[in-house]
Amino acid sequence: MKNALHIDDTEVELTAIRAQGPGGQNVNKVSSAIQLRFDVAHASLPDDVKQRWLQSGDSRLTQEGVFILKAQRHRTQEANRADAMARLYETLERYAKPPKPRKATKPTYGSVQRRLEGKAMQSRIKNDRRKTSH
Repeated sequence: MKNALHIDDTEVELTAIRAQGPGGQNVNKVSSAIQLRFDVAHASLPDDVKQRWLQSGDSRLTQEGVFILKAQRHRTQEANRADAMARLYETLERYAKPPKPRKATKPTYGSVQRRLEGKAMQSRIKNDRRKTSH
């Protein structure tokens, strides 16, 4: 990637928390999961990237514009820390690229004909329902 965006480590807050799910007694006493908090609204990212991210409707964004991610796939804290950072950069990459502009297309000739035939058929059905005046 030629112009990759970088997030400063001081902008990311990593907290060790207890993981959920199976793990026996170990899951209750070892904080191996990582909660990552990244303030998108006040980050040192380009404004267009921040706007796309904040308007994305991502459920991991708070109303204040803080991105919260929980990494608990691995058994070790270090592996979860690396996973959290990797997932943060994947998300950033998604919003770094502007969306492709939509190109308006014309309906095909066949689709126009089918639509008009359907309308004509519906018209005939309704016409047949009318009372005839003899």
